[in-house]
Amino acid sequence: MNTSAKKIVFLVAALVLIAIVDYTAADMADVGMCIRNCAQCKKMLGAYFEGPLCADACVKFKGKMIPDCENIESVAPFLNKLE
Repeated sequence: MNTSAKKIVFLVAALVLIAIVDYTAADMADVGMCIRNCAQCKKMLGAYFEGPLCADACVKFKGKMIPDCENIESVAPFLNKLE
């Protein structure tokens, strides 16, 4: 393999690595926002809201579903009935 081919392979590998790291960082930012919203909903809804369940969902779905405390449909899976 000549020098220019090695440089091209190295450059492609570096770009792939940068893309993977950037994609992972974006996912982590979404997860962080999701968990912060779970904490806000827990403060607003108190004992009716299952915060740990919400945080687990954030991690499981990589922040793709972000709960909105004022939207009953987005928090419904994390509500419980107090007895």
